[in-house]
Amino acid sequence: MEAKDLKGVIAAIATPFNEKERVDVAGLKRLTKFVVDGGIDGIMTTGGTGEFPHLQRDEKKLITGTVVEAAKGRVRVIAGTAACSTLEAITLCEDARGVGADAVILTPPYYFKLPDESLFSHFKDVAATVKIPVVVYNNPLYTGNNLSPELIAKLSKVNGIIGLKQSNADLGQLVEVIRTARKGFSVLTGIDSQFYPALCAGGRGIFSTAACVAPKMMADIYEAFQRGDHPEALSLHMRLQILNRFLEYDPGYVTPCKEALKMMGLPAGPVRRPLPPLTPGQKRDLKAALKELHLIPSK
Repeated sequence: MEAKDLKGVIAAIATPFNEKERVDVAGLKRLTKFVVDGGIDGIMTTGGTGEFPHLQRDEKKLITGTVVEAAKGRVRVIAGTAACSTLEAITLCEDARGVGADAVILTPPYYFKLPDESLFSHFKDVAATVKIPVVVYNNPLYTGNNLSPELIAKLSKVNGIIGLKQSNADLGQLVEVIRTARKGFSVLTGIDSQFYPALCAGGRGIFSTAACVAPKMMADIYEAFQRGDHPEALSLHMRLQILNRFLEYDPGYVTPCKEALKMMGLPAGPVRRPLPPLTPGQKRDLKAALKELHLIPSK
């Protein structure tokens, strides 16, 4: 996989669990088929939407391997390999390659506040060691370590690093990254409400939680933009915003995603503890949004 291949709508897939909080393999296969049939361009496994902080190493291998098998080569699979230490990140990347992932994506280390030199070395050392393309994932709200546009521009020149998922609420930083990164480096947003604006600024696509719930709608936005139909792309983007607002930072995107899937009759199961469930009011509002988008029956 090369930078030119990192584009379009990449669904950040949820990890279905059974009632005992074990991975639901059959459900994951069904969910993979659902998003692929919806017309998306790739799948990200074991990311935040997939509850990676609460997964064990063998579960991560199982999940990515299951998605690779179920996708049947129709889309590329990018495995989440975020870890606090460089050594663990390398191990997870090697696991992902071993089960057939096309690329890996990892955040900066979290918990400890790190200087830019350490952040740069982390990604550089991973990319130099593993034999699989690396995507950088900047998510400062969750990691506590923001990657500045200057640092991302430097990382974009590292062999083996093909692109960026930019989950920074500051759209201006996304624009600056696109301006300063090396030519050919693939920049995608990771925030659903930024999708159309990011494309307009030169972004190449999105890593999307919404695409796990409404893959066809997300694919339709991208296709409209690609054919130059900006009014249609903007209209679809604004329409989907009634769902996007549940899938960002408050009340947290994992539980709303899984609740939406369950309301649609798709496999999801519970979130893994200690993530909280939605309140009755949040469930009511989410259901109303799904009805308005015709993702569930209106009656």
